[in-house]
Amino acid sequence: MNKITFWAITVAVAGFLFGFDTAVISGADKPIQTLWNMSPLFHGLFIMSAALWGTVLGALGGNYPCDKYGRKPTLVAIGILYLVSALGSALATDPYTFALLRFIGGIGVGISSIAVPAYISEIAPASHRGRLVAIYQFQIVFGILVAFLSNFVLSALLDFDWRMMLGIEAVPALAYLLLILKAPESPRWLILHGNNSAKAQQILTSLGETQSGRIVNEIMTENQHIRPGRLFSSAYRFPIMLAFLLAAFNQLSGINFIIYYAPRVFELAGLDTSASLLSGTGIGLINLLFTFVGIYLIDRVGRKTLMYIGSIGYIISLAVVTWAFYTAQGGMVVVFFVFTFIASHAVGQGAVIWVFIAEIFPNKVRSKGQSLGSGTHWVFAALITLFMPYFLSEYAASTVFAFFTFMMVLQLIFVFLLMPETKGKSLEALSAILTKPTKESHQ
Repeated sequence: MNKITFWAITVAVAGFLFGFDTAVISGADKPIQTLWNMSPLFHGLFIMSAALWGTVLGALGGNYPCDKYGRKPTLVAIGILYLVSALGSALATDPYTFALLRFIGGIGVGISSIAVPAYISEIAPASHRGRLVAIYQFQIVFGILVAFLSNFVLSALLDFDWRMMLGIEAVPALAYLLLILKAPESPRWLILHGNNSAKAQQILTSLGETQSGRIVNEIMTENQHIRPGRLFSSAYRFPIMLAFLLAAFNQLSGINFIIYYAPRVFELAGLDTSASLLSGTGIGLINLLFTFVGIYLIDRVGRKTLMYIGSIGYIISLAVVTWAFYTAQGGMVVVFFVFTFIASHAVGQGAVIWVFIAEIFPNKVRSKGQSLGSGTHWVFAALITLFMPYFLSEYAASTVFAFFTFMMVLQLIFVFLLMPETKGKSLEALSAILTKPTKESHQ
């Protein structure tokens, strides 16, 4: 294993914590609502979506520490936030304290969705950038699988309550924190924000890059021709639109709804509690297996092809689940096509989103652009998670899934009409292609 791959995997452990933190709450969903006797809307706002509102804050503001203090210090701070949240939420004695600690963990998730893809994309060679950034997504789904499996083992087999389910996250959080302390800083950050091209070249060489001098010169040349780092300008209109739409469609597929409320969805389909928890573990396993497929293909067939595959898979699986609930088929039909939905997500949006958003913005505004894309992603995720307990109590499940199906038809149109291919191009080359030249750019 070369050094770039080692550090990509190490930094991406933040993704494992992201996935674990996202999915672990599913096992605590109904027990906590019963314990504190909360209404569906209160439960959705203060318990199920608290972490997601923290994620929105972390995503929207995460570009500031990334640019101001560097990628590495930001990654260290993420580990601290995860550790505090895991221990605190497990010990919470009331819903408000619980929500606050989940909110803190959510901040860590939001910042990690900016800092990790930015860091990996900035140390990776163009030919392997897709699969290296996609390691972050692999770690996310691995964390989801471990969370579902952990919930099943702790609850169904060992009879522990929800506090142990949430508190066990402290173990990987501490391991990540200790590992990340030795990571090198991003060379591109050192040039653009730290004004230290010599150190950047030294790090590139230590990572095994044989043409570190040429890369440093390309970064410095782009820096001279790209306007100052103000994101919302006509120069960046196209990448802004791409990031917003891709991130919005990611959540309008219903993916976080399925992950957060998997046991509840399967119970609506007629499964008992234990079978629902076990089916949740199946979601994690399918997600992991097909993420391998996405990582294998992303630098071979490209980002756009994977989005075609995923979009068509989304539409078919969601349409069948809609039909199954509408006709009261339920049972294993729902389970099978929810698994198909997860496989489609893993190969398509799951493999592509963090890679694509990390690629389409120039170095000067990369973290700001990722903040926009990630913030959009998490705003939609939080809104969907907030209102789903209410929608499921007021509307038929078939209506909810019909909405998600329609949204994925729109995503397929977006991929066909607007989405460019970014495979195999350097970050600096993509900047020249996707950024509109302006008079300021040449001054």
